[in-house]
Amino acid sequence: MPDIKVIIPAFNEADSIAHVIRELPKTVSEVIVVNNNSSDHTVKNAKAAGATVLTEPRKGYGYACLKGLDYVAALDRSPEIIVFIDGDYSDYPEELDKLVAPILQKDIDFVVGARKKSLREEGSMTPQQVFGNWLATFLMRLFFGAKFTDLGPFRAIKYEKLKELHMEDKTYGWTVEMQLKILKKKMTYTEVPVRYKRRIGISKVSGTVKGSIFAGIKILGWIFKYSIK
Repeated sequence: MPDIKVIIPAFNEADSIAHVIRELPKTVSEVIVVNNNSSDHTVKNAKAAGATVLTEPRKGYGYACLKGLDYVAALDRSPEIIVFIDGDYSDYPEELDKLVAPILQKDIDFVVGARKKSLREEGSMTPQQVFGNWLATFLMRLFFGAKFTDLGPFRAIKYEKLKELHMEDKTYGWTVEMQLKILKKKMTYTEVPVRYKRRIGISKVSGTVKGSIFAGIKILGWIFKYSIK
């Protein structure tokens, strides 16, 4: 059985985090929740659900992901696969086995859970999220010939390939940075359609005007940066 570890960045996800952890398949060897300066009971609830809990006081999705990867790098035994999923319960954690199947069965390096419109609950993605995903993936097709249709946060990657990416974004650009570097390094990738539902609580990014603007700037910045390299 492959060693699969899950990293969940979490900022004030007390009401949802336990649902995410408990519904992950038993094929997962360890769930790592990175508390990103929460002020609620995220830490308490994540520990009670059986997760390893780390704390990253610097706010930012990328900061939290990098903290989780630092923890994994220090382990005596490296995992084969890293899966990222949000802590807001908008994804269906039980679909993890479907997400990692192309890696295990077809030796694919990287898999994105694509939130197809037909599988999305109405209202689960804001108009700005839908437009932002369309624009980002359109530009990746235009500049790099990519086949991505989504920047979905539910994703799986071979750990050894992830290390080669030397991830660096600290905030909103984490997902697009990963996909751009996959393209640049000519790693193999695919998408798996996944269901998506309304999150528990309010989004810290798409739920605010400021968050949406900064996320858009970061995503477009990464794309244009790589398009001129």
